[in-house]
Amino acid sequence: MNKVDFLLDESDVMTKPDFLNNENFDDNILDAYSLAVSTAADKVSPAVVNINVFISRKNDQPSRGGSGSGFIFTPDGFILTNSHVVHHSQKIEVILSDGRRFNADLIGDDPDTDLAVIRIDSPGITPVKFGDSEKIKTGQLVIAIGNPYGFQTTVTAGVVSALGRSLRATTGRLIDNVIQTDAALNPGNSGGPLVNSKGEVIGVNTAAILPAQNICFATAINTAKFIAAKLIKDGKIKRSFIGIAGQDVQIHRRIVRFFNLPVDKSIMVISIERESPAFNARIQEGDRIIEFNGKPVSGIDDLHKMLTETQVGVKADLKILRGTEIQSLEIVPQEQAN
Repeated sequence: MNKVDFLLDESDVMTKPDFLNNENFDDNILDAYSLAVSTAADKVSPAVVNINVFISRKNDQPSRGGSGSGFIFTPDGFILTNSHVVHHSQKIEVILSDGRRFNADLIGDDPDTDLAVIRIDSPGITPVKFGDSEKIKTGQLVIAIGNPYGFQTTVTAGVVSALGRSLRATTGRLIDNVIQTDAALNPGNSGGPLVNSKGEVIGVNTAAILPAQNICFATAINTAKFIAAKLIKDGKIKRSFIGIAGQDVQIHRRIVRFFNLPVDKSIMVISIERESPAFNARIQEGDRIIEFNGKPVSGIDDLHKMLTETQVGVKADLKILRGTEIQSLEIVPQEQAN
């Protein structure tokens, strides 16, 4: 038998699927990408607004304080944006994509999640459609729309870089389940929508890490929907507080073993507000909080998550480490002032 009989024909080895042999394959892929971005942008852009904020200066005369983005999410003019865009504003002006200008009312804002709701009285507006941020996946296409540096309805595209990130708000609390994306954001994008390829809003653009390039974050829309509903109903988000300043500290391993503690970290109390729940419970500076209502506390972020609206005015058990002794105290959290 001739050795040649055992050789495969080159055409067999190099056979490609038909779609790869298509000379226009790369162009078709780019066209599909462009179509997805442009279609999603066309759906959402009419609902994206530019927000100009005016704050009080000398003689109580309002002056320009900054600008940001937002998007209409109900037919009767409710707009989602970032808290840091509108917080402490004296006057809010909204510019629609068609150039119309309206004064807006601040319905409520929540600095702890950096979200706010404002409202305009305008006929003939089309709201965005919400998606489900629980269904998004790392690597999927996303589009950011906003007004960076005042350039209205600017569109950038990228992918979901990571999910489940945490971002610290200006208040010190963590914003959980934040979406990381490489869709470029710049000053002025804050409050604008992050959109999937279907034109559904899956996040509220919040922050970019500077001077890094394209490490950007958006608050998940499922979080935003919950906060927006509360703000429309009550004008604020109720949370409880106990009135301490503290820092996370390690517990000596001998103490952990001796008391069989479930955690090896705690909150060391640095200062206490007068007439606060902590003051009334006789917490002392230097105490280390290790448990709240039967749940271990390994740091300030743990305690923040436990101090929810349901804890306002409800007596709770607090375990502290004072010196080398564990003590139990009763504390009644109060509503946190915004």
